[in-house]
Amino acid sequence: MTENKTKANNKSVIAFLNSIEDEEKRKDAYVLMELFKNITHEPAVMWGESIVGFGSYHYKYDSGREGDMCITGFSPRKANFSIYIMSGFSNQQELLKQLGAHKTGKACLYIKRLSNIDIDVLSEMIRSSYLHYKNKHSQ
Repeated sequence: MTENKTKANNKSVIAFLNSIEDEEKRKDAYVLMELFKNITHEPAVMWGESIVGFGSYHYKYDSGREGDMCITGFSPRKANFSIYIMSGFSNQQELLKQLGAHKTGKACLYIKRLSNIDIDVLSEMIRSSYLHYKNKHSQ
């Protein structure tokens, strides 16, 4: 069975954020880091090469594959920010309508700039997803 490539590591989150070339994206990344830290009360940790994660949980699939992943976090990708809302969006449709310009994947929220969204709505989405996973995996 292949090993998960996205693991928590000891790389510097600050060095990673400082390496973002686009100044506005770098500033947004620092705002996101503080937002996640304030919501989760967890330290920012690098997961793999490009995910700033907060908290962790252990998963095990029916196939036998298992591993650890951050409960929530973000990655400043070239085109946009990927924000990891691990609980998905089925219970967050009303918040998505209020959020502003975004796209979604299964557990990823994609936003170009923080100036395009309502940060309070994003905060509530992060908070509810984090608490859902924290409660689900602390049993």
